[in-house]
Amino acid sequence: MAGADKQAGPSSVALLMVAAGRMLSRRVEDELSTLGLTLRHYGALARPSHRPDLSYSDLARRAGITAQSIHATVRALEERGAVLRTLPGHGHAARLEITEHGRHLLAEAGEAAARLDRELFSHLSDEERDGLRAGLMALAPTARKSGSGRTISRKVTVRTARSAPWSVDRYPSSG
Repeated sequence: MAGADKQAGPSSVALLMVAAGRMLSRRVEDELSTLGLTLRHYGALARPSHRPDLSYSDLARRAGITAQSIHATVRALEERGAVLRTLPGHGHAARLEITEHGRHLLAEAGEAAARLDRELFSHLSDEERDGLRAGLMALAPTARKSGSGRTISRKVTVRTARSAPWSVDRYPSSG
């Protein structure tokens, strides 16, 4: 077949990432389940630990879920003693405070992630892992906006021992 890819198996980076993402999601969910957590719980704990000023709407938006879903997730974490909700008064957004138990859960989840990293990526060199991390971060949906609301473009160059350098437009222009 003319123009057909001669490699065996799928060659689309997007499709390979989808398959890898599904496998990794299952593996991470399995690890977190031993702690009584889900990825959604982890996100609701981790984000306010880094950004305590985030509102429920911000948390929901960053997690790609509805405000109602984030409220249910926070309620479950509150029942476990992992977070405390503070209600500062009328007209002010409720804030989450991570408790000592919540920090302990985050630390255990971090250890689980480190175990998975060692298990799944130990065959890669440090340079290759750094290149993979940089490439994935370049694709992460964390586009920065300028004051005019336009997306700012930033190039990330990734070099690995086994391949030529390649660049990713980290924040592609939105027009």
